[in-house]
Amino acid sequence: MAAEIPQTPYVTNDQTAMPSGRTYDTPAVVIIWRFSTIEVSIGSGFLVRFSQRKGFTPTKDKIQLESMDDALRNALWNCLCSYFWDTELRSREFLYRNEDNYILVQWIWTDYFKLSTDLIDSRCRVIYGYLRKYFYECQWYAAYDFIEFMARLNIEPFIESCNNALAKEMSGYRLVNNCIVDITSDEELQAIDLALRDTTNLAGVNNHVRRALELLSDRKMPDWRNSIKESISAIEAICVLIDGNPKATLGQALNRIEKASMVNLHPALKEAFSKLYGYTSDADGIRHSLTEAPTIESEDAKFMLVACSAFINYLLPKVSRAGITL
Repeated sequence: MAAEIPQTPYVTNDQTAMPSGRTYDTPAVVIIWRFSTIEVSIGSGFLVRFSQRKGFTPTKDKIQLESMDDALRNALWNCLCSYFWDTELRSREFLYRNEDNYILVQWIWTDYFKLSTDLIDSRCRVIYGYLRKYFYECQWYAAYDFIEFMARLNIEPFIESCNNALAKEMSGYRLVNNCIVDITSDEELQAIDLALRDTTNLAGVNNHVRRALELLSDRKMPDWRNSIKESISAIEAICVLIDGNPKATLGQALNRIEKASMVNLHPALKEAFSKLYGYTSDADGIRHSLTEAPTIESEDAKFMLVACSAFINYLLPKVSRAGITL
């Protein structure tokens, strides 16, 4: 159930003390101060925490489809602040002193909240607090509703900023033609989850799939090129295990598996993954040092991860039926 529209505007008169000794009575100032402090403490080189690398706490390895974590909600709210609230709504003390502000708020009140305009407060800070409370307390899908609604203004930098935030925070959705649309199916997610689950006892294969997902989903420094490398390395690892030759390349292992009829491997699939292996060896230096600016994007890395996970899921039951122990 979506959060109710707040009946009492979210405004505090409490003074919030800062370490510097200064005080502020605006919630946004407190948030900005805390956000900048967190950024400094994390640092630009942060990838995966020690506790996550050692397995004491879980890593974030799932694309967000039916949820919205704090990082994603904050990122989307920051987009709203950058393009609407900071410049349009919070720039003046009183709403009626700026016609553009009043038109924007009136549009939100009547078309989104479906409220009467006589409930619009004249103070910009009150309205800002009202909107903030709603966005942070509503259900995840209602937050997307609001972003989609604001995208109807057709401000391209805002839409681009939202899509960057959605990609960075591993959302399963994007803004396309002013609509929030799916970019990842349940089947794709299930393929990855199944590959991770069924290779638990195959450390080499499992580690490559897990690492590919980590590199793809890292919010600070996503590494799509090496994510692709890890995905194809997972296929190479399982084929080498089937072939039994630890020095074999993927192409060599696939050829011997096919010729020896170790598993009933369809020739078209064998050829497809041989070509994918060739792609990772040639395109943008994925498996070698880069010689020029890469053109690899998140979509390439996601496709490779899903495709390789699906191929692992395809091979495992065939291996089992062939009586091969990995």
